[in-house]
Amino acid sequence: MAQFFATCARGLEEILARELTDIGARNVAPGRGGAEFDGDRATLYRANLWLRTAVRVLQKLIEGDVHDPDELYEMVKKFDWEPFMTPEHTLAVDCNVRDSEITHSQYAARRVKDAICDQFVERCGYRPSVDTDRPMIGFNLHISKNHAILSLDSSWDSLHKRGYRPIQVRAPLNEALAAGLILSTGWDGSVPFVDPLCGSGTLPIEAAWIALKRPPGLTRKHFGFMGWMDYDVGLWADIRDEARRGVLKTLPAPIRGSDLRGDALHFCDATARAAGIGHLIRFEKKDVRDFQPPEGPPGVLICNPPYGERLGDEAELIPLYETLGEVFSRRCPGWSCWVFTSNKVLTRAIGLKHKMWLPFFNGTLDCKLLRYDG
Repeated sequence: MAQFFATCARGLEEILARELTDIGARNVAPGRGGAEFDGDRATLYRANLWLRTAVRVLQKLIEGDVHDPDELYEMVKKFDWEPFMTPEHTLAVDCNVRDSEITHSQYAARRVKDAICDQFVERCGYRPSVDTDRPMIGFNLHISKNHAILSLDSSWDSLHKRGYRPIQVRAPLNEALAAGLILSTGWDGSVPFVDPLCGSGTLPIEAAWIALKRPPGLTRKHFGFMGWMDYDVGLWADIRDEARRGVLKTLPAPIRGSDLRGDALHFCDATARAAGIGHLIRFEKKDVRDFQPPEGPPGVLICNPPYGERLGDEAELIPLYETLGEVFSRRCPGWSCWVFTSNKVLTRAIGLKHKMWLPFFNGTLDCKLLRYDG
């Protein structure tokens, strides 16, 4: 058993903790920006494969109080690195520092790298090389209030990168946050799901993967743990193959997305095809004022309308939010309707009393997911 910490965006901690419990993690404890848990190698592999809301999964190695770079260097150097790597391994150190006497994250990362390399020079006569792009061993250093935690990064590339975007675009929602919003509503795929302002299509695509029981890491080519000395290729293959056998072939209920912008819909179609679900979900060019829910039982509607971040945008967006209120009340009887926004003025323009709200952060923006019953 080992100690791990899965990181996530603020607001997703409780959802992430539930995901960890579902994959069999032990002693799960949500905290600021993630959740601690215990588990074995199989748990670690399942976490990287299955967690929809996580950014990365870290295995804790060393922690202690440090007040300057020299104390950090000594703490790292006296740790025995031979069970974890050799001089033939490449390494990289990612670092974040907050509210500490050590203020320079790049220098702190360099001191960690120096401590590890100097130990190997003393023992073996030569040192590991640095590869900041795709290291065999990736480290994460977190220093907060003079307390340092050095971990192995089992993910390296952020887990929100599912691999289905044909090109990288600046999307309002990253995939992990989109999945977190969907899971927060309690939707499980058994009833219809719609997004009448689908933009780049992230919400419908993540919803489809949830409904199909498809793990977000299924087709990803590389995880950080693949460079570790204890990487068990057979175990990873078994876990991945078991997950692949459980993926459904068809959606239990319809999933739809619509948007007025034709260029956005072309991107949605290409992205859905890259995600392997282009034949299962439908995107339509439609103004939100013309929205009609699909036939069948009432379901879940989620949308992420513009927030009006630039001066002057707010007044222009009020009619859009007023239209949303009309659509919810007149065309979505029995539906659970959710709006993700950071703007209180625009929220009031919806004209309906929300039934509940949940706090989230979209980057640095303080946002809310508000529920309205149709």
